[in-house]
Amino acid sequence: QVQLAESGGGLVQPGGSLSLSCAASGSISSNSVMGWYRQAPGKQRELVATITSGGTTNYAAVVKGRFIISGDNSKNAVYLQMNSLKPEDTAVYYCYSAMWWSGGSRQYWGKGTQVTVSS
Repeated sequence: QVQLAESGGGLVQPGGSLSLSCAASGSISSNSVMGWYRQAPGKQRELVATITSGGTTNYAAVVKGRFIISGDNSKNAVYLQMNSLKPEDTAVYYCYSAMWWSGGSRQYWGKGTQVTVSS
């Protein structure tokens, strides 16, 4: 089993910055993707950014150029630096991981952390 523990989040003014961290623990696969999704009230959960264990990144168009995802394989961790935040970035941010083993794959989710962008 794998557990994802998020930290960070909070309240920030428009134009400000915030960072999120997520650490995975348990039976970690060396072949994985980690990242962040978010869900705003009344909306579906959407992709924010992902990073593979090989370092390949993927961003949603709405955050590209403002958010930076990074990972640390030695710590089984993923980070999200959020800059130039907008009110529409307000959402619960969920850490995500997909892992592959010889016997198959599984997806895991963190419990979520609130990010509120407001003046």
